[in-house]
Amino acid sequence: QLKIVESGGGLVQPGGSLKLSCEASGFTMRQYTMAWFHQAPGKEREGISSIKHDGDIVKYVDSVRGRFTISRDNEKDTIYLEMRSLKPEDSGFYYCARARERFSWYSSLTQDEYPYWGQGTQVTVAS
Repeated sequence: QLKIVESGGGLVQPGGSLKLSCEASGFTMRQYTMAWFHQAPGKEREGISSIKHDGDIVKYVDSVRGRFTISRDNEKDTIYLEMRSLKPEDSGFYYCARARERFSWYSSLTQDEYPYWGQGTQVTVAS
């Protein structure tokens, strides 16, 4: 059974760093593009970063580019999101998601393209 589990969230001061992890099971993760989504309080979930199945291509939205780094370890079936220079607006839940189709790559980051989700991990950026 497909399972996606995020971890690593917590409370951090503005300007601080966190590294999120996403462990996948029940499917061959190395065959799928994976993505991170962010849902701030009172706002819709939005895609912020994705990484192609082989790690050769990554994508970031403008709000996180230069501060966040996505990576993957296909041997461990794990995706990471390293977050630096965190801001209060980075607070919220972070979700890891799997692409709909194997060996696919999407130029956009929409929920329609990533139908499989974890339960999320909460990040709070506050002093």
